[in-house]
Amino acid sequence: MATQTTTQRKATAQKAAATRRRNAAKRSRSAQKAAETRAQAERNSLQALAYKGQEIGQRAVDLTVGAAAQTGERVSEATKAVTTATGRDRLTRNVRTSVRDAQRRGTRARKNAQRTTRTRTREAERRITKARRDGARQVKKARRDTERRARTVRRDAEKRVKSLRS
Repeated sequence: MATQTTTQRKATAQKAAATRRRNAAKRSRSAQKAAETRAQAERNSLQALAYKGQEIGQRAVDLTVGAAAQTGERVSEATKAVTTATGRDRLTRNVRTSVRDAQRRGTRARKNAQRTTRTRTREAERRITKARRDGARQVKKARRDTERRARTVRRDAEKRVKSLRS
């Protein structure tokens, strides 16, 4: 093998360093893209959760409206059949009880839906924050490793150059 001149060695070392930098940059971009992909998946999960919460809310409203409609029908049917004062009083009590029960049921369903939605939203936000933090850590670690390797390679190259000069 023919010996290289100093200029040739420097050129070769610079080419190698440039290749290492490009490869390190590619690895860094890959880690960043993976973190972005995880964050997008979390966003999609959160959006699905929001749709579910909306559906639960609609069910609660439907329950309340349905109970009110049912109560209205019962009232109209009962008033036709009732002609005495005691019958009207009994009917009034029954209607009030039914309305109260329907309101209680509707309130309970709405609160449960809100609680579930809040809980799932918090969980999703925590997961997104964690994914973001992990991605940043990975990028930072890859950068540190790359810089450390670059320093090591540079020191080794300088030692070789120095040993070849002497």
